[in-house]
Amino acid sequence: MPELISIIVPCYNEQESIPHFYKEITRISSEMKERFGLLFEYLFVDDGSHDKTLPVLRSLAAEDKRVRFLSFSRNFGKEAAIYAGLQNARGDYVAIMDADLQDPPSLLPEMYLEIAQNDYDCAATRRVTRKGEPPIRSFFARMFYKLINKISKTEIVDGARDFRLMTRQVVDSILSMPEYNRFSKGIFSWVGFRTKWLEYENVERVAGETKWSFWKLFTYSIDGIVAFSTFPLSIASFVGFLFFLIALVFIVIIVVKTLVWGDPVAGYPSTICLILLIGGIQLFCIGILGKYLSKTYMEVKGRPVYIIKEDEKSMEKQAAKRPQ
Repeated sequence: MPELISIIVPCYNEQESIPHFYKEITRISSEMKERFGLLFEYLFVDDGSHDKTLPVLRSLAAEDKRVRFLSFSRNFGKEAAIYAGLQNARGDYVAIMDADLQDPPSLLPEMYLEIAQNDYDCAATRRVTRKGEPPIRSFFARMFYKLINKISKTEIVDGARDFRLMTRQVVDSILSMPEYNRFSKGIFSWVGFRTKWLEYENVERVAGETKWSFWKLFTYSIDGIVAFSTFPLSIASFVGFLFFLIALVFIVIIVVKTLVWGDPVAGYPSTICLILLIGGIQLFCIGILGKYLSKTYMEVKGRPVYIIKEDEKSMEKQAAKRPQ
């Protein structure tokens, strides 16, 4: 029986990009079907879009039985969309791709060959350039990868994309981690398996605008650090010990200056500066603890990662109920 590849496509306000993506992915899948005898399904996950993304997906699903879709009750985020796609994918192999064609579908044949012929479990992609991105955003992205790889035991490749092709075993391993606070790049690395990295240059969006602002990327990076490193929790201990040593040094200096030179101890200005400094450090450390506590709080609540409002099956049932 022919093997099936599931293409998971998270979508948020991608009405302009989806037709371009569908045209390209169907072209590539036709070539792979002829070359390798593979079957395909396209699983679009509408992450609570506010434009016409859902009507576009309904139209595609009505025309092409390979097209499936899940529509969330609201915007749950890309991580939830990826998780929903993995849970509902039926394929022997599963790929995750963006609808804006920044993940080139033309790489899929090479990715499949790496798994099928070279005994890899996953073929993943990384960008070797950040052409088209604002310099400040590129700088902080590089700093994030350097930082998290120093403080975490889980290695995350610089420039790694969510675009990857995985075997069913890898997908099932990822699904065995049903955590609410998800950071997929870390999860992909944490589960292990043999991964072949394919490099490519950055590709501009085919249509629409990016949904990732600098602030969203910054908070996402913080979530990644909290999810895969406990090093920030050690900061309070390190800083506390450092300030203890500094305090001892200052006490010695003040005592010596007073006994030898008779210098009066500076009062109000130095006291205020020390209070503000130590108070700021304490609040910073409390904030770190609060971040970990908030993540724990969300986990123990046991809320679902996402809620599905509509899919291609419910669409067909609704269509069947309508009077002819």
